[in-house]
Amino acid sequence: MSTKVYVSAQEVAEKAGVSRSAVSRTFTPGASVSAETRRRVLEAADALGYHVNELARGLMRNESGIVCLIVSDVATPYRAALLRELTLQLQNAGKVAMLINTDRSDGSVDRALRQAISYRADASIILSGLPDKSIAQLCLRSGQRLVLINRDDDQPGPLRINLDDYEAAGRVVTAFVRAGCRRLAFANSEAGTPSLMARERGFVAAARALGMDVTVERYGWTGYEAGKVLAQRLLTRSERPDAVFCATDLLACGFMDTARHQFSMSIPNQLCVAGFDDIEQASWSSYDLTTFAQPVSTIASKAVEWLSEAQPEAVSNQEQSLRLRAELVWRGSIRGG
Repeated sequence: MSTKVYVSAQEVAEKAGVSRSAVSRTFTPGASVSAETRRRVLEAADALGYHVNELARGLMRNESGIVCLIVSDVATPYRAALLRELTLQLQNAGKVAMLINTDRSDGSVDRALRQAISYRADASIILSGLPDKSIAQLCLRSGQRLVLINRDDDQPGPLRINLDDYEAAGRVVTAFVRAGCRRLAFANSEAGTPSLMARERGFVAAARALGMDVTVERYGWTGYEAGKVLAQRLLTRSERPDAVFCATDLLACGFMDTARHQFSMSIPNQLCVAGFDDIEQASWSSYDLTTFAQPVSTIASKAVEWLSEAQPEAVSNQEQSLRLRAELVWRGSIRGG
């Protein structure tokens, strides 16, 4: 069994024939060091397999560079896309992402978060509305900076990034009405997250403002199978809807497959459907789903920029929030799009 040997900066200095401080300056961005010294240090470091201990260096500055990504439903297309963008931008900013999966409720989440805190994580980003608010409070108590994405936690300190889900839902009503639809329905899960419920409230309010009633149906978790069940419930009603806004694209995919294969309905001729998230599957020809695009790149960049900025103590306890607009992506699941 081999034993891993760590090479010290002093060993690099001796091999390069320079001082220990010269090695330190070589690996410190912006530090003054001659071209010849830099060349000798880098050649010695490469020969010895030396790497800077960034964690130790950070801890000397009371920073670890670690950012926890606290997330549920990791496998869903939207969440995976946001995770991919966040990890890329964190890496480009010189930070290390640590993933904490909150799908389980057996105490493992709390243990994982406390372990991250023990590693002196600088910050956390909570990616969804599902993790309990106590997790956010634990992060703040440990001195972390905190970003909340699509959540409604009412507490000072974190940066909150939300979409204008309520306003977006109103635009769907307008699209359905222009397509000649009059019997509207909203298909939601029972997750009850702030973003899902804002879409439901916005859709119902916009329809009622036009004197139209909306049938609301909720079922299960926010996924494809729930969309199938929601279709069975809504499409077996005596007064079948002619337009359905699904709270997410995954729900819409399940809904559309059931409408076509079980009820032999033509989309959009007999039924108009809209979703939310603009996942990859929404653009597939089998769905061609009109939906709202989550601005994942902007969400990630705003979060990373805020975490990278120096934060004056005077604003650390103030409310800080961003509200972004979701762009409507027109495809063939609504007539006249």
